[in-house]
Amino acid sequence: MSLSPRLRAPFAAIDRVFGILVVPLAMLLASLLLRALGFTVAVIDTDEGLYLVQAQQWLRGHWPLVAVWDMHPVGAPAVFAAAMAIFGESIATIRLLGCLCVALAAWALYGAVRTAGGPRGIGLAAGFIYIAHSLRMGGLATNTEILFAPLTVAAMALGIRGLAGALRLREAPGWPGLAAMGLLIGSALAIKPVMVVEGCLCFALMVFPALWHRLLPWRRALAMAAAYAGLCALPTLVFGLLYWWQGALADFLDGTFLGPLRYAEGRLGAVESFHRILVEILTLLWPIALAAIALLRWLPRGGIAGMLVRVGLIWFVAASVGVASPGYFYPHYFLLWLPSLALMATFGCWRLARRLPAHRRAPGFALLVAVVMIGSWRADATARVDRGIGLFEADPVVEITRLIRAELKPGETIFVANYHPVIYALTDAALPTRFVFPAQLTGEFTDIAGINTDAEVARIMASRPRFVVIDRGWWPRLRESAAAIITEALESDYTQVGEVPEERGPIELWAPK
Repeated sequence: MSLSPRLRAPFAAIDRVFGILVVPLAMLLASLLLRALGFTVAVIDTDEGLYLVQAQQWLRGHWPLVAVWDMHPVGAPAVFAAAMAIFGESIATIRLLGCLCVALAAWALYGAVRTAGGPRGIGLAAGFIYIAHSLRMGGLATNTEILFAPLTVAAMALGIRGLAGALRLREAPGWPGLAAMGLLIGSALAIKPVMVVEGCLCFALMVFPALWHRLLPWRRALAMAAAYAGLCALPTLVFGLLYWWQGALADFLDGTFLGPLRYAEGRLGAVESFHRILVEILTLLWPIALAAIALLRWLPRGGIAGMLVRVGLIWFVAASVGVASPGYFYPHYFLLWLPSLALMATFGCWRLARRLPAHRRAPGFALLVAVVMIGSWRADATARVDRGIGLFEADPVVEITRLIRAELKPGETIFVANYHPVIYALTDAALPTRFVFPAQLTGEFTDIAGINTDAEVARIMASRPRFVVIDRGWWPRLRESAAAIITEALESDYTQVGEVPEERGPIELWAPK
C-alpha cells in the first residue's frame, strides 16, 4: 500500500536531511579513519610535493608555471594553495585535503545512486567501497586524480539524474543542471585533462535519452551542446586570461598544453603497458570480480539496478580511455576506475547477499561491504607498517629537512638533484630553478621541459647552492650527462656534510667547501 502525499512528505524531508547532513559526515569520518596512515609520512608520491612547492610559491606571489614549471594545468596548485591559505602550510593540510576530496567523491557517488532511485544502502556502500580503495595505487597521496574525483563524480550524478528523469519521469534536462555539470567538468579539466571522455559521457546521459524520447527539441539540444562545451572550457580560459594579464601567457600555454603533448610522445611499449595494467587489475581484483558478478546479473535486465550497472560499465570504459591517454599507465592513473568500479562492485555484493534468507540479506550485504573495505585497507596498511617509515623508523625526508633547516639562512638556495621536491617547501629555501621536479631536469623526462636541461643543471651548480641533496639509490636513474655535471661540481667545489639512510640507499647532503 502506497502512502498518501501528506504522509510521504515527512519521510522525504528526513531522507533529504540524511543525505545532506548524515551521509557526508559519515563519508568524511570513514575517509579520515581509513586514510590516517597518510598523516605519518612526508612523502607518498613525488608529484604531490611539486604541487605543494607551486602552491607555496603562489601564496608568496610567484605564479605556477612561471616560478615553478610543470606539465600540468594550474588547478592542482590552486586547490593546494586554497587549502594552505585556510589550514596552514603543512603536509597535514595536504593530507586533510585528500581526505576531504575522497569524502566528497563518495558523497557524490551516493547522490548518483539516489538520484537514479536506488536504495540508500546501495549508495552508502558504493561510497564506502570507493573510500577504501582510494588508498591503493598511490591514492593515499593527494594527487590530481584524488583532487578532481569529486568534480567528475558529481557531474556524473547530474548526468544520471538527467537519464533517470527522461526514462522515469519523461522530463527534459534543464539549464541549471547543465550549467553545473559543465562547470564541474571544466574545473576538473583545469586540474588534469584526462576526463574528457567522461565529460562527454555526462552530457550524453543528460541529453541523449531526452532527445531520443522526443522530450528535447534538436535546436535546444544543439544549444545545450555549445553551452556545455563553453562551460567546460571556461575555467581554463579564465586561468589563461589571468596569465595573459600577468604577461605570462607563453608560460601558461607551454605548461598547460605543449608540455603534456611532449610527454605523450614517449608512450610505453605494448609489453610494458600490459605489465602495468595487469598489476593494477590484480590490485583491484575483488572490486573487479564483484563488478563482473553484477554485470552477469543485471546487465541484460531493466529496473534501477540494471540502469546503474549499465551506466557503471560505460563509465568504466570512458575512464579507461582517460587512464590510457597519457600512455604511461602509472598506478595513480588507475584511480579513474574507482568510482565506476565501486558502483558496480556494490551491486555485486548485493547480488551475493540476495542468496541469503530475506531476514539476513541486509546484515549479509553490510558484512560483504565491510570485508571488501577492510581487505583494501589491510593491503595498504600492511605494506606501510612493514616499511615502518614515520611509525617505527625515522622519515628520511623529515631528517634531511631537519639537517638543512639547522644551517640554512633566509634567502639561500638549495638544489634537490634527484630526491623529493617537497624538501624545497619544507625548508622554505629559495629555488635555484623553475624546474624543481627532478625527473624533468635530471631524470628520464627531460625532453618535456622544452629547454637545454644540461645547460640548466650546469647553471645551477655554478650558482653554488647552499646545499645539494643527492639520492644515491636513484643515482643510476639520472641522465648520464647531468650526473657528470653534478659529479664534477661536487668533487671540485663541495664537501659532504650529512647523510640520512633511505630504503634504496643513502641520502647525501653536500655544501660548498
